[in-house]
Amino acid sequence: MNGWRRKGATMLAGFEQQEAAVLRGLVSQLEDMLRARSDEAPQDELSELTGIRTGPTESPNDPVLSRLLPDFHRLDPDNPSKEDLDSAAALRSLHEPQLLDAKVGVAAVVMDTLPRDGGEVRLTFEQADAWLSALNDVRLALGTALDVTEDMPDELPDDDPRAPHLGVYHWLTWVQESLVQAMTE
Repeated sequence: MNGWRRKGATMLAGFEQQEAAVLRGLVSQLEDMLRARSDEAPQDELSELTGIRTGPTESPNDPVLSRLLPDFHRLDPDNPSKEDLDSAAALRSLHEPQLLDAKVGVAAVVMDTLPRDGGEVRLTFEQADAWLSALNDVRLALGTALDVTEDMPDELPDDDPRAPHLGVYHWLTWVQESLVQAMTE
Protein backbone atom coordinates (compact mmCIF):
# COMPACT_ATOMS: atom_id res chain seq x y z
CA MET A 1 0.00 0.00 0.00
CA ASN A 2 1.30 3.40 -0.93
CA GLY A 3 -1.12 5.36 1.23
CA TRP A 4 -4.53 6.86 0.68
CA ARG A 5 -5.12 9.63 -1.81
CA ARG A 6 -8.12 11.75 -2.53
CA LYS A 7 -9.71 12.19 -5.94
CA GLY A 8 -12.66 14.55 -5.63
CA ALA A 9 -14.98 13.06 -3.04
CA THR A 10 -13.41 9.61 -3.26
CA MET A 11 -10.62 8.13 -1.14
CA LEU A 12 -8.41 5.68 -3.06
CA ALA A 13 -5.82 3.14 -2.00
CA GLY A 14 -4.41 -0.11 -3.28
CA PHE A 15 -3.86 -3.06 -0.96
CA GLU A 16 -1.57 -5.98 -1.66
CA GLN A 17 -3.07 -9.43 -1.15
CA GLN A 18 -1.19 -9.97 2.12
CA GLU A 19 -2.18 -6.54 3.45
CA ALA A 20 -5.83 -7.21 2.64
CA ALA A 21 -5.64 -10.63 4.29
CA VAL A 22 -4.13 -9.20 7.48
CA LEU A 23 -6.62 -6.35 7.73
CA ARG A 24 -9.62 -8.54 6.87
CA GLY A 25 -8.48 -11.13 9.41
CA LEU A 26 -8.14 -8.58 12.21
CA VAL A 27 -11.45 -6.90 11.41
CA SER A 28 -13.19 -10.27 11.20
CA GLN A 29 -11.80 -11.36 14.58
CA LEU A 30 -12.92 -8.10 16.14
CA GLU A 31 -16.36 -8.44 14.57
CA ASP A 32 -16.66 -11.98 15.99
CA MET A 33 -15.74 -10.74 19.48
CA LEU A 34 -18.31 -7.95 19.29
CA ARG A 35 -21.05 -10.26 18.01
CA ALA A 36 -20.31 -12.74 20.82
CA ARG A 37 -20.66 -9.93 23.35
CA SER A 38 -23.94 -8.91 21.73
CA ASP A 39 -25.18 -12.48 22.03
CA GLU A 40 -24.58 -12.30 25.80
CA ALA A 41 -27.31 -9.67 26.13
CA PRO A 42 -30.22 -10.76 28.29
CA GLN A 43 -33.34 -11.83 26.40
CA ASP A 44 -36.32 -9.78 27.44
CA GLU A 45 -39.94 -10.19 26.30
CA LEU A 46 -40.57 -6.47 26.68
CA SER A 47 -37.63 -5.63 24.42
CA GLU A 48 -38.99 -8.03 21.81
CA LEU A 49 -42.35 -6.23 21.90
CA THR A 50 -40.98 -2.68 21.97
CA GLY A 51 -37.82 -3.13 19.95
CA ILE A 52 -35.84 -1.47 22.73
CA ARG A 53 -32.92 -3.76 23.38
CA THR A 54 -30.99 -3.99 26.60
CA GLY A 55 -27.45 -5.13 27.08
CA PRO A 56 -25.42 -6.65 29.88
CA THR A 57 -25.20 -4.62 33.08
CA GLU A 58 -21.57 -5.55 33.80
CA SER A 59 -18.49 -4.57 31.85
CA PRO A 60 -16.73 -7.32 29.90
CA ASN A 61 -14.11 -9.42 31.69
CA ASP A 62 -11.94 -9.57 28.57
CA PRO A 63 -9.44 -6.65 28.60
CA VAL A 64 -9.81 -6.07 24.84
CA LEU A 65 -13.60 -5.87 24.99
CA SER A 66 -13.36 -3.80 28.14
CA ARG A 67 -11.20 -1.30 26.24
CA LEU A 68 -13.63 -1.22 23.30
CA LEU A 69 -16.72 -1.02 25.52
CA PRO A 70 -15.69 1.20 28.43
CA ASP A 71 -17.96 2.06 31.33
CA PHE A 72 -20.41 4.85 30.57
CA HIS A 73 -20.20 6.13 34.14
CA ARG A 74 -16.91 6.51 36.01
CA LEU A 75 -16.89 5.05 39.47
CA ASP A 76 -14.86 6.25 42.41
CA PRO A 77 -12.47 3.29 42.70
CA ASP A 78 -11.97 3.89 46.42
CA ASN A 79 -15.61 4.27 47.37
CA PRO A 80 -18.20 3.33 44.74
CA SER A 81 -21.66 4.07 46.06
CA LYS A 82 -24.67 1.85 45.37
CA GLU A 83 -26.23 4.67 43.32
CA ASP A 84 -23.08 4.94 41.18
CA LEU A 85 -23.00 1.17 40.65
CA ASP A 86 -26.69 1.18 39.69
CA SER A 87 -26.16 4.13 37.31
CA ALA A 88 -23.21 2.45 35.63
CA ALA A 89 -25.18 -0.79 35.18
CA ALA A 90 -28.23 1.02 33.82
CA LEU A 91 -26.22 3.13 31.37
CA ARG A 92 -24.36 0.07 30.08
CA SER A 93 -27.60 -1.87 29.69
CA LEU A 94 -29.20 0.98 27.72
CA HIS A 95 -26.31 2.07 25.50
CA GLU A 96 -24.09 -0.94 24.89
CA PRO A 97 -26.38 -2.52 22.25
CA GLN A 98 -26.18 0.62 20.07
CA LEU A 99 -22.42 0.86 20.56
CA LEU A 100 -22.02 -2.78 19.53
CA ASP A 101 -24.23 -2.20 16.46
CA ALA A 102 -22.11 0.79 15.45
CA LYS A 103 -18.83 -1.10 15.85
CA VAL A 104 -20.10 -4.15 13.97
CA GLY A 105 -21.47 -1.81 11.29
CA VAL A 106 -18.15 -0.10 10.61
CA ALA A 107 -16.39 -3.47 10.56
CA ALA A 108 -18.89 -4.61 7.92
CA VAL A 109 -18.06 -1.57 5.77
CA VAL A 110 -14.38 -2.54 5.78
CA MET A 111 -15.20 -6.15 4.94
CA ASP A 112 -17.54 -5.04 2.12
CA THR A 113 -15.13 -2.57 0.53
CA LEU A 114 -11.76 -4.31 0.93
CA PRO A 115 -11.26 -6.92 -1.81
CA ARG A 116 -10.46 -10.35 -0.40
CA ASP A 117 -7.44 -10.74 -2.70
CA GLY A 118 -6.29 -7.14 -2.42
CA GLY A 119 -6.69 -4.46 -5.05
CA GLU A 120 -8.06 -0.96 -5.27
CA VAL A 121 -10.34 0.40 -2.57
CA ARG A 122 -12.61 3.33 -3.42
CA LEU A 123 -14.44 4.97 -0.53
CA THR A 124 -17.01 7.71 -0.15
CA PHE A 125 -16.53 10.08 2.77
CA GLU A 126 -19.11 8.09 4.76
CA GLN A 127 -17.30 4.82 4.07
CA ALA A 128 -13.95 6.44 4.86
CA ASP A 129 -15.33 7.59 8.19
CA ALA A 130 -16.45 4.02 8.90
CA TRP A 131 -12.95 2.79 7.98
CA LEU A 132 -11.42 5.25 10.45
CA SER A 133 -13.66 3.97 13.23
CA ALA A 134 -12.94 0.33 12.39
CA LEU A 135 -9.19 0.94 12.14
CA ASN A 136 -9.31 2.69 15.49
CA ASP A 137 -11.14 -0.27 17.04
CA VAL A 138 -8.65 -2.76 15.60
CA ARG A 139 -5.71 -0.66 16.83
CA LEU A 140 -7.24 -0.38 20.31
CA ALA A 141 -7.82 -4.14 20.42
CA LEU A 142 -4.34 -5.01 19.17
CA GLY A 143 -2.71 -2.35 21.36
CA THR A 144 -4.48 -3.73 24.42
CA ALA A 145 -3.51 -7.30 23.57
CA LEU A 146 0.14 -6.23 23.07
CA ASP A 147 0.12 -3.96 26.13
CA VAL A 148 1.26 -0.99 24.01
CA THR A 149 2.23 2.03 26.10
CA GLU A 150 3.51 5.49 25.21
CA ASP A 151 7.04 4.59 26.30
CA MET A 152 7.16 1.32 24.34
CA PRO A 153 9.99 1.34 21.78
CA ASP A 154 9.11 1.21 18.08
CA GLU A 155 10.78 -2.18 17.84
CA LEU A 156 10.99 -4.99 20.35
CA PRO A 157 13.76 -7.58 20.69
CA ASP A 158 13.37 -10.54 18.32
CA ASP A 159 12.78 -12.91 21.25
CA ASP A 160 9.76 -10.87 22.44
CA PRO A 161 6.63 -12.71 21.23
CA ARG A 162 4.91 -9.36 20.64
CA ALA A 163 7.57 -8.17 18.16
CA PRO A 164 5.92 -9.32 14.90
CA HIS A 165 2.53 -8.02 15.98
CA LEU A 166 3.91 -4.61 16.92
CA GLY A 167 4.84 -4.09 13.28
CA VAL A 168 1.22 -4.73 12.31
CA TYR A 169 0.10 -2.23 14.95
CA HIS A 170 2.42 0.42 13.49
CA TRP A 171 1.22 -0.37 9.95
CA LEU A 172 -2.42 0.07 11.05
CA THR A 173 -1.49 3.39 12.62
CA TRP A 174 0.05 4.49 9.33
CA VAL A 175 -2.99 3.33 7.29
CA GLN A 176 -5.29 5.28 9.60
CA GLU A 177 -3.10 8.40 9.54
CA SER A 178 -2.84 8.24 5.75
CA LEU A 179 -6.63 8.08 5.44
CA VAL A 180 -7.09 11.04 7.79
CA GLN A 181 -4.61 13.08 5.73
CA ALA A 182 -6.34 12.20 2.46
CA MET A 183 -9.74 13.14 3.87
CA THR A 184 -8.52 16.54 5.08
CA GLU A 185 -6.77 17.55 1.84
